Amino acid sequence: MTNHETDNQPQEIERKFLVDIKLLEGNPDDYEHATIRQGYLAIGEDGSEARVRDKAGKYSLTVKTKGDLVRGEWETKLTKDQFETLWPATEGKRVEKTRFKIPYGEYVVELDVYEGDLEGLVSAEIEFEDVHAAEQFEAPMWLGKDVTKESAFKYQNLACKGVPNE
Repeated sequence: MTNHETDNQPQEIERKFLVDIKLLEGNPDDYEHATIRQGYLAIGEDGSEARVRDKAGKYSLTVKTKGDLVRGEWETKLTKDQFETLWPATEGKRVEKTRFKIPYGEYVVELDVYEGDLEGLVSAEIEFEDVHAAEQFEAPMWLGKDVTKESAFKYQNLACKGVPNE
């Protein structure tokens, strides 16, 4: 997560792509990776959200505003006990995945390989310093369809509704 501040509001600027893992050069296991469990405590009609996450034993609570390419984002650390207390409230609204960090030029592509009900889905996110950089980014061939602005591919919708039919 990279936070950028605009008018004292932390922001994330990122694009999201579907991935054909067969086109990826090399083995994802050769890159830094971590298992992630995340669940949603609240999802607003406008797309805002509050979620908890366990990323390889590091726990957090994150609140995000509505948005596609640019969203407000606030994150705070949780203890394991705090996470475990909140986790049951996310029943039926969860995502499990392994995230691989793949260097690509000046960027890091975060490749997500999903498990459980979302098994078979692979996506990738790239975070940017500003909107101009995001718009000018030229994706490698293994990054497929850009789904940044498709709400069906937001994690909260994947957690609640499963893999969308394309």
